[in-house]
Amino acid sequence: MCNLDLREYAKRKGVKLWLIAEKLGITDVTFSKKLRREFSEERKKEIFAIIDELAEQRGVWFGKRKSERSGRC
Repeated sequence: MCNLDLREYAKRKGVKLWLIAEKLGITDVTFSKKLRREFSEERKKEIFAIIDELAEQRGVWFGKRKSERSGRC
C-alpha cells in the first residue's frame, strides 16, 4: 500500500483523511485516489505538517487530550 506512513501517522494522531483533503482544497475522493501512488518526500512533508496542524486543532476542539483528562468518561 502506498503512503502507508502518512495513513498510519494520521490515524495515530486521530486525523481523518477527509480533513486533510479539505485542508489541501481537494475532495476526499480525489485525495484517496492520490494516495494510491507514492507522494514525493516534499509533498509528504507538507501533508505531515497538515496532520500535525489538524491534530493540534482537534485538541482544541475537544478540550483536553485524552491523556490529560481525569478518570471520568
